[in-house]
Amino acid sequence: MTINCKGKLIDLSSPKVMGILNITPDSFYDGGAHKNKSSILKHVESMLNQGVTFIDIGAYSSRPNADFVSEEVELQRILPIVEVVLKNFPEALISIDTFRSHVAKHCIEAGAALINDISAGKLDENMLPTVANLHVPYIMMHMKGTPQTMQQHANYTNLTKDILFYFSERIAAAKAIGIVDIIVDPGFGFAKTLEHNYQLLNQLELFKMIEKPILVGVSRKSMIYKTLGTTPNEALNGTTVLNTIALQKGASILRVHDVKEAMETIKLIGSFNC
Repeated sequence: MTINCKGKLIDLSSPKVMGILNITPDSFYDGGAHKNKSSILKHVESMLNQGVTFIDIGAYSSRPNADFVSEEVELQRILPIVEVVLKNFPEALISIDTFRSHVAKHCIEAGAALINDISAGKLDENMLPTVANLHVPYIMMHMKGTPQTMQQHANYTNLTKDILFYFSERIAAAKAIGIVDIIVDPGFGFAKTLEHNYQLLNQLELFKMIEKPILVGVSRKSMIYKTLGTTPNEALNGTTVLNTIALQKGASILRVHDVKEAMETIKLIGSFNC
């Protein structure tokens, strides 16, 4: 199971880590942590040294009830960071966390390698055609509504069945216009209650029937710290526990804030499965 990133084949039959680089001031865990280029480059270098495969850059917080950010502001935030990261680390494989085709296009043209879309193309009708024209891998996530409204839509007839149907429709739409490399993200925390998140994790192996790599992003999320009665800052151990379960159930990519711990989790699970 491989994807083509800028001519480099990435084998996802062996799990990989996607490190998070938030350049938003209001992300739930590390909002505002990286305020200048020096801090950003130091963080990127650290993630690369720890073994990260992808670096996911986002300039629009998608946490519940996040503030709206205009396309112009999103692009002004993200494009210079893509450029400076690739200037200093030209081999880095950058993922662009955006649901806007215009932002995706400019960042790919600046050297980014793949697109990570929380809406699977449903918030911008030009996203799927843009990805197809750019010939890059596409991560499609399950969400209902927008970041501002999604928690109002956390209702399902059958959670896992509904999400599998959603992906079958979105994958068919993507394939129909020529998108080849597709990764699915069940969308933990997006239009889902605490109970939904754990039900989804419990049934994660069912997503193997889609026959696409599975990305799991539970890093420091409320499903961990609300269950434990703590905070995002105290949720690293819980993140490792849930990432372990996700790997055992077939996750191909772990999207995390803490690369070193995720790499260790993958190594230990790999040794256990030998």
